[in-house]
Amino acid sequence: MPGLRSGVADATTEIANRSGAASLFGTEIMGVTKMAQLNNLPSLDNSTWVNAGNDTIVDNRTATTVGALILSLVFILGFPGNVFVIWSILARARKQSITTLLILNLAIADGSLMALTPFFIIYLVWKKWIFKRLMCKIIFYLCLANMYASIHLIMLMSLYRVMAVLWPQRISAITGRKMVLRVLVVVWMLVIIASVPALLFRDVRDRSNTMVCEAFHDENSHTVLQYMLELVLGCFIPYSVILVSYVCILRRIRQTKFRRIRSEKLILAIVLTFCLLWLPYHIINVVQVSWAFCPDGRVKDILSKIWRSSRAVTSAIAFISSCVNPVLYFFAGKSYIRREGLAFMARLFEGTGLDSGTRKSRQNSQNSRDKDKDAEAVRLNGKDRDSVTNSSSNVKTSKNEK
Repeated sequence: MPGLRSGVADATTEIANRSGAASLFGTEIMGVTKMAQLNNLPSLDNSTWVNAGNDTIVDNRTATTVGALILSLVFILGFPGNVFVIWSILARARKQSITTLLILNLAIADGSLMALTPFFIIYLVWKKWIFKRLMCKIIFYLCLANMYASIHLIMLMSLYRVMAVLWPQRISAITGRKMVLRVLVVVWMLVIIASVPALLFRDVRDRSNTMVCEAFHDENSHTVLQYMLELVLGCFIPYSVILVSYVCILRRIRQTKFRRIRSEKLILAIVLTFCLLWLPYHIINVVQVSWAFCPDGRVKDILSKIWRSSRAVTSAIAFISSCVNPVLYFFAGKSYIRREGLAFMARLFEGTGLDSGTRKSRQNSQNSRDKDKDAEAVRLNGKDRDSVTNSSSNVKTSKNEK
């Protein structure tokens, strides 16, 4: 029995030693596995996928649903509305003034953006990108280009308005048709160049078993570069110019008995709606830039949650600005509907007070020039009559002397 007990004890000890070794070996394997998993995690320098919460901007079900609904309504109103504006100007407008040219280009930019809306609706509904990588780059590039074009065209409207108010006598020399066309070409070229980051950073990748089309940045500096460029070119510069322009206009209105005309109200409504609807998008850009600068910690995680959960909704709200303009044109030109029918919008653009004010100033200057010419002619005629009278009197005097 003592031998049996000794054998059992030795066997028990050997089993315990083996299990301990196995446990230690298993612990080491688990440790190595965890280290491997940690090494495979994205680097903190990857500014797109470091987050606390959602992995992609389409993971938030509420945000994507609201965004899809907004974009659907925007497309229903905006696409046919902008097409009608383009048709009205090209087919029904008898004369394309400077204001009309600016509104035509704005409608082209907004209409192009509306044509891209179905791709974003499908993206938000399916919560994954089902199109090709090339389509991802092209669609977001065109979207950014049309955003830049819209805000810079509205900035040109504000500049033209302030020149018409402050320098009505010189407006015709400063803003000739050829000059405006050249400016428009330059604006579109700058827009095309400024939108290149969308081609560089947009890509289709598999994240959380979902194909997403998003901006991927390998470093925080790339995030700052892209979104600071959007903030400077799409917000800070144009918003500052628009603000200064309307401050100058309001000061002139207070100083003089300047009558608020229809186009001034219309252009002011376009400016305000565009700025207000794009403001949330630019705020999220500020949040994302701040997140890129922020050190790792709780604040960085909170900023990540904010911009990821809000990007889809704020982008959809920004799209509303492209469908609002035709609605504003409709209410501004509803007095023409009964008289002009489908051509009411063309008559609205032809009769805008901004250009009529310019025409009035030109007419006034022309009338003053005509009056000066008439006065000069009368004066010359008087001199001619005096010279004729004097010559006849001299002839008579010479005859009498003879």
